[in-house]
Amino acid sequence: MQLRLPASISEAQQCLAEGAVPIGGATLVWAAWQRDGFPEQAVSLRNVPEANVVGSEELGGAVLLHRVDTTLPEVLHRAASGIGTGAVRRTATVGGNIVGSTLRCLLPAALVLDARATVLEPDSVYDTDLTELVTKRPLLLGLRWRTPLVTGYRKVEGEAGGPPPLVVAAAVHADGDGNRPGQLRVAVRDGYEVLSESTPFDTDADQVLHALERTDLAALPAEAREQLREQVTDVLARAGQV
Repeated sequence: MQLRLPASISEAQQCLAEGAVPIGGATLVWAAWQRDGFPEQAVSLRNVPEANVVGSEELGGAVLLHRVDTTLPEVLHRAASGIGTGAVRRTATVGGNIVGSTLRCLLPAALVLDARATVLEPDSVYDTDLTELVTKRPLLLGLRWRTPLVTGYRKVEGEAGGPPPLVVAAAVHADGDGNRPGQLRVAVRDGYEVLSESTPFDTDADQVLHALERTDLAALPAEAREQLREQVTDVLARAGQV
């Protein structure tokens, strides 16, 4: 297998056009390739500058998980720091986790940030939402979002060998003027399914939770709804102090 390491977007597009398969950090695809056979050529974005950005409101798809630090929103940093072992986080990439993994550990955090994805195809670079990203699974160049006022994240440890741990993420975003809390966004990973909803901000947690109970989140198991209630109550209280 030939591993191609383009240094620009145009070079990466050329690799894709010639049939190279995205490899990311190879933590997810290597075992499958050993079982099913290796492609003739693979491509990594590790040398493409746009795919390696780490900023307050942007994150490249080729960024290694251990680089998702406290300069980024709390919800994103905590999600990344809870993935696998230190060795995994020094190898796995943001794009590999969101697009290439069935666990999609970073997806709840990205959803509550209301992130937009920039994706790379052989003949184009374009922005899309996260729903299209996880459905069509293109090559992720990077994520962008607007800084929220407050975020929260919790991961409930599950049993070894059992289903993926329950994850609850939440973020409060500013209103149109950017001065006051305006919207609450929440996301829950229950098993392999990720649900997300949004509702107007209110300091009355009961009112907000009642609104969320009228969405698909109402079908979550009792434990997940309780974890959601605690997380929502916490972020609303902190946002009310902003």
